[in-house]
Amino acid sequence: MAIKDYEFWFIVGTQHLYGEEIFADINSHAQDMCDEWSKKLPCKVVAKPCVKTSSEILNVIEQANNTPNCAGIITWMHTFSPSKMWISGLNALNKPYLHVNTQYNRDIPWDSIDMDFMNLNQSAHGDREHGYIHARMRKKVKVIAGYWKDEQFQNKMGIWMRAAIGASESRKLRVLRISDNMRNVAVTDGDKIEAQIKLGWQVDHYGVGDIIKYVNAVTDDEIDAQMQVYKNNYEFDTDNIDSVRYQAREEVAIKKFLDENGFGAFHTNFEDLQELRQLPGLAAQDLMRQGYGFGAEGDWKVAAMVRLMKIMTEGKKDAKGTSMLEDYTYNFVKGKEGILEAHMLEICPSIADGPISIKCQPLSMGDREDPARLVFTSKEGKGIATSLIDLGNRFRLIINDVDCKKVEKPMPKLPVATNFWTPQPDLYTGAEAWILAGGAHHTAFTYDLTAEQMGDWAAMMGIEAVYIDKDTKIRDLKRDLMLGEVFYR
Repeated sequence: MAIKDYEFWFIVGTQHLYGEEIFADINSHAQDMCDEWSKKLPCKVVAKPCVKTSSEILNVIEQANNTPNCAGIITWMHTFSPSKMWISGLNALNKPYLHVNTQYNRDIPWDSIDMDFMNLNQSAHGDREHGYIHARMRKKVKVIAGYWKDEQFQNKMGIWMRAAIGASESRKLRVLRISDNMRNVAVTDGDKIEAQIKLGWQVDHYGVGDIIKYVNAVTDDEIDAQMQVYKNNYEFDTDNIDSVRYQAREEVAIKKFLDENGFGAFHTNFEDLQELRQLPGLAAQDLMRQGYGFGAEGDWKVAAMVRLMKIMTEGKKDAKGTSMLEDYTYNFVKGKEGILEAHMLEICPSIADGPISIKCQPLSMGDREDPARLVFTSKEGKGIATSLIDLGNRFRLIINDVDCKKVEKPMPKLPVATNFWTPQPDLYTGAEAWILAGGAHHTAFTYDLTAEQMGDWAAMMGIEAVYIDKDTKIRDLKRDLMLGEVFYR
């Protein structure tokens, strides 16, 4: 489901104490707010008739639960709405939940204000009553306070919406495991049953032979069509056209397999290629460009996270890209510290800056033909690197703010896509914090989401989020990790 197909339901609370005549005003105000938000925010906001009783609240929340394109609810108390009425509904709620503390009027009408105005416009009163029941019921709720027309307020709503869509997509994501993860590697492994219980991911294994059947069935016409896609998007910097055509064959086959079986993400493994002539390189990169998630070496968690983060950024103005990346090598030169991010083949071209070349170079891993791949350097700017790890009894999402920079010099002997970044707050603290938290060497990276959004997603999924940013201090981080062990056990 595309992000534009989702909607959010606006549920406004009141009660019968103030008389029936105010309900029309409340519904009119709610509709005005939804009309404004629907123009400015990533998704449509639908105004529901104001709710006055426990049964009305339960009914609308159950409808939201059972409406596939409803990605979450937004509540607001226009007047005082006794929060015991909300208990049944909030107990039933199984979708992301935002509470907005706002009011229809921006200004207090000093000259004309009377008790009728006060009784109708008392969000400062009603939202506090509602906040108590959140806290009492330990609800996973996001709260945004401010005037509903303000840009900052709307930006916060948009941030939450994208996280909520990530949560909705997470619960129906299917991940294709082509073979298993790389032998003896710990961090790419994990509990796939718990991932389905907690995150909604259905992580299914298929043998390489299942893919090979599709590869062998690809026609020359299909390869020619895929080659034209490559010509339209990339520059050819190789004479080995046969290698490029084989990547086209692999891409057509994998895409068919993904689509026919409802997969949104996949991984490969260079240790298990069987009759495949090449490890998918260009093929995996171009599939990521189209929005599929990918993880190398059997890393199904990164594949899933890349897919979700791509969905969460869909339609974002001036988006700069999302990809899997891998920590490779450090630069410890004072004032120029950073980590060279890359992978042997599979980095998404959405993060590229400048020309994207198709090259064909030897690959020592995999014991197969020299695979074609896309080679480029990445954009400058701020981004986030994330790592979802399995701690045995729970999942932890590690989120690191990073500053992406241009490489100091060209790297003519390195035929792979690269990104160079300095983790916040600095290379030394960032690296220490990442390792202490258990972060993997593979990351799901994006320029287009914030740490807050990924933290919101983690909260919606009921898992721990660990932040590494400009304010990180190792002593504080160790304390937070210890507290997380207690809270999430």
